[in-house]
Amino acid sequence: MKVLVVDDEKLIVKGIKFSLEQDGMDVDCAYDGGEAIEKIRENIYDMVLLDLMLPIFDGYEVCQQVREFSDVPIIMLTAKGDDMDKILGLEYGADDYITKPFNILEVKARIKAINRRNTKKAPKAVEKPKVIVSGDMKLDLEDKRLFIEGKEINVTSKEFDLLGLLATNVGKVYSRDELLRLVWGTHFPGDARTVDVHVRRLREKIEKNPAQPQYVHTKWGMGYFFQG
Repeated sequence: MKVLVVDDEKLIVKGIKFSLEQDGMDVDCAYDGGEAIEKIRENIYDMVLLDLMLPIFDGYEVCQQVREFSDVPIIMLTAKGDDMDKILGLEYGADDYITKPFNILEVKARIKAINRRNTKKAPKAVEKPKVIVSGDMKLDLEDKRLFIEGKEINVTSKEFDLLGLLATNVGKVYSRDELLRLVWGTHFPGDARTVDVHVRRLREKIEKNPAQPQYVHTKWGMGYFFQG
């Protein structure tokens, strides 16, 4: 089991990490909300232990952002113990809530309980396609290659990531801010116009008529979506 421990108090992180590793768990660490979001986006975790009071983004904000792209189980760890804080944590997407100071045995028990529950209800994993074919377009997600009518098209890394995200979620409309966060990351200093520029350049490369796109469409006032 791979676990991410998120807390700005390094001694607490060190203690939890040591104890969980004694049970054979693989433990990764993050010390602020921004780092936590990036690690969850870039890795596959079975569980996240998330402190509420964090620099950059607090636990609520981390939960809210993570739930936009991941269903990883989250247990909140916090010194705040009143009912409203618990309700807020659960409403923002946490699966459980443990109040500091806590017994590490309780943490382990909660992790195992949630893992058992999720294992029982989890459907069989559906393997994501490695190659997407739509009309004259072929998108090789594994090798990051794009073909139109059999001819390879040179695109930048961000253009490919943008197209790949849209093409693997056909019909789903993403706002510019969502695309900026998912493709460029939370710490990218640019703004939503960056997305518009990349969409325009992408259309010039893949569309027969960029003014009347076949693949990357605009939902006016909302964002962009893929419809081959």
